[in-house]
Amino acid sequence: MNILWLIIAIIIILLLCSVLYLVFLIFKHLTSMAKFPANSYQFRVEWGGRRNGFSEVTGLDMYFEPIQYRSGDSVESSMQSIPGMTKFNNIILKRHIENGDDDFIAWMQTKQGNDIEKRDVVISLLNESFNPIVVWRLKNAYPIRYSGPILNAYHNKLATEELELAHDGLSVEFIET
Repeated sequence: MNILWLIIAIIIILLLCSVLYLVFLIFKHLTSMAKFPANSYQFRVEWGGRRNGFSEVTGLDMYFEPIQYRSGDSVESSMQSIPGMTKFNNIILKRHIENGDDDFIAWMQTKQGNDIEKRDVVISLLNESFNPIVVWRLKNAYPIRYSGPILNAYHNKLATEELELAHDGLSVEFIET
């Protein structure tokens, strides 16, 4: 009789373990499918220079400049508006200064009269596996401003430089992972 109870107890324990394992697998599957917000601190900038490590990118904006109008025979005394041309903000790339890296200045110095070297720039927001999830593509980008570091003997900060880019257009691509 005791052996029968022992066998029944072992079978119940095995069934409970199987159910718990099944619940674990279902939970693992559901959490792997969950969508989490993207971090803004993992990104890559491909701009044609030797070093792609940047600490900050700003200006990833596009907007429509509204056109206001009013018909002469309108009973309304206010203006109406429609979306006009697409506008883009300039992009600002920031990074710390490294000895011997003059890529920003070298690009600025490609200006000859009204011409300057233009490059397509790709900025990618990366997931935890460092795969792109959002990609911004700048068409015909070129530098319009270089800013060197703020030098201050009282601050304990890295020396950083900035390069401001104008461009002919911005496209955004969301990548399914």
